[in-house]
Amino acid sequence: MNGKLLLTGMLAGITAVLLVLGASAQPPLSSILYAASALPVLIVGLGWGNMAAVTAIVTAAAVGAVTVSPMFALAMAIFTLLPAGWISHLANLARPASELGGPDDLMAWYPLSDILLHLCGIVSLAVIALGVMIGYSPELVSQMVDMIITSTTTADPSLSMDAGQIMQVEGMMLMALPIVQAGMWVMMLTAAFYIASRIVAASGHALRPREDIPSAMRMNRNALFIFLAGIVACFVGGTAALIGATICGAFGAGFVMAGFASMHARTRGKDWRTPVLIIAYLSLLMFFPLFLFLVIGLADTGRTVALTPNGKSGKDQPKP
Repeated sequence: MNGKLLLTGMLAGITAVLLVLGASAQPPLSSILYAASALPVLIVGLGWGNMAAVTAIVTAAAVGAVTVSPMFALAMAIFTLLPAGWISHLANLARPASELGGPDDLMAWYPLSDILLHLCGIVSLAVIALGVMIGYSPELVSQMVDMIITSTTTADPSLSMDAGQIMQVEGMMLMALPIVQAGMWVMMLTAAFYIASRIVAASGHALRPREDIPSAMRMNRNALFIFLAGIVACFVGGTAALIGATICGAFGAGFVMAGFASMHARTRGKDWRTPVLIIAYLSLLMFFPLFLFLVIGLADTGRTVALTPNGKSGKDQPKP
């Protein structure tokens, strides 16, 4: 620990707060800027280690509490700072490959599949915490639906709905909002981790070696049981159903991304790869293609361990 390390962490924390404040000031870009606030913490964590990441988190939380409010700092810490710090910590974990039955002269790094598993779990807990903080309930959703219906019927009276239709919409939104929120957050934080790892690798400060993401990004097999438990909880009803929906959204997004990674790996060297990838990403907004990639991710689970020569980190590896 030294002054330069602490200063790097403090600057990263201040940058994270500014991005969150920018998200509040620019509603159209709020989701992107809020997710981007994890980037500074991820960059210093992946490039300079745990102490820099902890410094960034503490600095951001302190600045947020002083300039805005303690609740603002708490929400920021739960949704971006702490997940980013934990992911960067896991990414920097390594042990001798001999402990896993490998060669004595190699180091084994924490599997990307396990990092993705942790991320899905953290996001699930964060979204559940958000629901508790805002009092998410059927009554709150009913108020939201009433506001939406009032605004739409004012603009076009022909869009009015009867009581039965309103109840169906409320029931659908009650379960859909946790699924969408958790799923989108997992995808955004995963994208932030990927971007941060590329930035750190390009700067030459990477502690973890650069991996072949299409080959390594798979969901841990244990995630299958958690996802199944979430599906079962959705049919229980009440609070358990909302928790189950959150788990399904977060872990379902993890399997979807694993499915996309598997498609990237399987289409390498094919002449038709580029148009297929473009069509696949453009179809993300439709349900059936998304379900197809979910099935691919569910069917292609595994753990790939990155290996490097003993005593060497990513910054010692040759530039790709």
